Amino acid sequence: MDDITENTLDVTRQENVTRILDAAERLFRHYGYSKTTVADIARDLGMSPANVYRFFASKVEIHQAVCGRMLATCYQLAYDVRHLPISASERLRRYVQTQHQWTLDTMLDETKVHEMIVVAIERDWHVIEKHIDRIHDIIAEIIAEGIAAGEFAEQDPVAASRCFGAATNTLCHPQMVAQCLAKANRASIDELINFVIRALKK
Repeated sequence: MDDITENTLDVTRQENVTRILDAAERLFRHYGYSKTTVADIARDLGMSPANVYRFFASKVEIHQAVCGRMLATCYQLAYDVRHLPISASERLRRYVQTQHQWTLDTMLDETKVHEMIVVAIERDWHVIEKHIDRIHDIIAEIIAEGIAAGEFAEQDPVAASRCFGAATNTLCHPQMVAQCLAKANRASIDELINFVIRALKK
């Protein structure tokens, strides 16, 4: 097989994968993950279930890929904030604000989306763990730059990034955001951000 033919096959395969994931995400959002079957996805695309299985071994694998795409968008938001030409403190503030708003807009706008993410978290998939590690890396880089600039106290930026993530988890974790959203006895987003940034300066 020559390179041109192989590249054409790769492009065609990727187009089919994208079509399947687009249809799956649309149906997951509309009907819910648990009520959507591979047959439903195939029917929406006008293809047979067997054709879908050529690209994904199971509905779980499709779900993983859909969640992976969503988390890639989340990571890109964090990456963009990390490279803003502002202080480390303000980048951390912007990071939490952006992630919180993304959680509200993407995961809580429809209960069906919330269900899809909750299932992924409960299964402790590697896509979730990999995403958490990548986010911790970005936060550690910002903290390290803050230490170098004299904004933050001397400390291990890796440990600090994990603590920062744990302290702000209620603002980014979909289940926690959903539970705390309407409760008046929880710290506000600004109160929590100010608290964790002050902790980095001591």
